[in-house]
Amino acid sequence: MNKSKLLMLVEIAIFAAVGLVLDKISFSLWAQGGSISFVMLPILVIAVRWGLSAGLVTGLLIGVLQMALGAYILHWAQALLDYVVAFTVVGLAGLFRHQIVEAANNLNKKKISLYIVLGIVIGGLLRYAAHALAGAIFFAEYAGDQNVWVYTLIYNGSYMIPAIILTAIVGSFIFSSAPRLLKTAV
Repeated sequence: MNKSKLLMLVEIAIFAAVGLVLDKISFSLWAQGGSISFVMLPILVIAVRWGLSAGLVTGLLIGVLQMALGAYILHWAQALLDYVVAFTVVGLAGLFRHQIVEAANNLNKKKISLYIVLGIVIGGLLRYAAHALAGAIFFAEYAGDQNVWVYTLIYNGSYMIPAIILTAIVGSFIFSSAPRLLKTAV
């Protein structure tokens, strides 16, 4: 195994652990789950540093570790949606790695921020969609007389939208302030 691949795997493991810690340091809004945290930030960092597949693996690892460490699971399909799919799709931020590296090479901080924001918005909204789908299917009884889709979109949006915005701001700040973080060669 070459040094670069080994470094990538070590970073994935470390950042997955950091993601778990950041998820525990969160602002909980609801007793039934969902909190504002920076759990997406380590996934974003790996996705931008190493690309799409590394970002997806980091998200998958965080979701699986959350399940192993005491997630609230009603059904195997809900576990897949709320943990495996929801965190894996955040790694799609890696789709913009090439544009971010190019912007960093041109010292264009605005474009770095633009592509960081686009990446986390896409990954974050897909995570939001996974949580909303799980909510509509498996937690419909909490909606009462309300439309279940309206309820789940509002419920999950109350913590996901702020988390997406905060992660986009912090991620933009990190990479535009220190574009050298994009260098992955050993």
